[in-house]
Amino acid sequence: MSWSSVGLAALDHPFFLHAVLAGGAIAVAAGLTGYFLVLRAQIFTGDALSHTAFTGALAALALGWDLRIGLFAATIGVALLLGVLGRRSRADDVTIGSAFSWILGLGVFFLTLYTTTRSTANGNAGVSVLFGSIFGLSASAAWTAVLIAAAVCVAVLALARPLLFASLDEAVAAARGLPVRLLGLAFLALVGACAAEATQAVGSLLLLGLLAAPAGAAQRLTDSPYRALALSAVLALGEMWAGLALGYAVPSVPPSFGIMAAATVVYGLTFLPRPSARRGPALRAPA
Repeated sequence: MSWSSVGLAALDHPFFLHAVLAGGAIAVAAGLTGYFLVLRAQIFTGDALSHTAFTGALAALALGWDLRIGLFAATIGVALLLGVLGRRSRADDVTIGSAFSWILGLGVFFLTLYTTTRSTANGNAGVSVLFGSIFGLSASAAWTAVLIAAAVCVAVLALARPLLFASLDEAVAAARGLPVRLLGLAFLALVGACAAEATQAVGSLLLLGLLAAPAGAAQRLTDSPYRALALSAVLALGEMWAGLALGYAVPSVPPSFGIMAAATVVYGLTFLPRPSARRGPALRAPA
């Protein structure tokens, strides 16, 4: 049986179709936001948000709330807090590290509370938060993910030009009247929303890989910021779908592992020697 026939057969299953739709939208959003995380050297912030997603989801579960309430409230709230504490919306490593440890401590507390009081109601929820449950999305959850991811994509693209300027030359951008701090806070809020939605696809433990690996590969492959932004989204989409296909073809392979394996392979390939070519101009702030 050919791979094309396997792919067509897979799309006959609603669970796989939901995963393809939601996962594709989430991947594009993660690729776009991840590029600016890499460009602005805020990957450590993305790592903190991945643990925040875990803590927020467990807090919601422990309190008997909908899991998404905890995910979005925690990730967006902590992202904005880190931005407020940082210089021009960029928190330093000490601030992030302090928040990181505090968030992890809260996560342990809510995990204990959840497992001792409510785990009998939904014993698999904690595992889903950690490792994702993209093959378990309902039709309504999948379309909700698509809408949220689409909103994040539109917002990132709307902010792309001024945010690129502020990322590459913050001092000049501020001197020209750009609201650098407000742009940074808006971007962090979008990263928080993307992290909350992406947790369903790959889980909080592997979330950082979806944000960082495609963007890191794109930045290594081209010096053009706009090409790198588009390439980051395309790579994230391809890696998401490749991971889903692997998870479907080999049931013993979790889809989240397949997604991260594809992202890691692609990033690793960018280190292979390439034919010498004339490199483009260095990144410049848009005029």
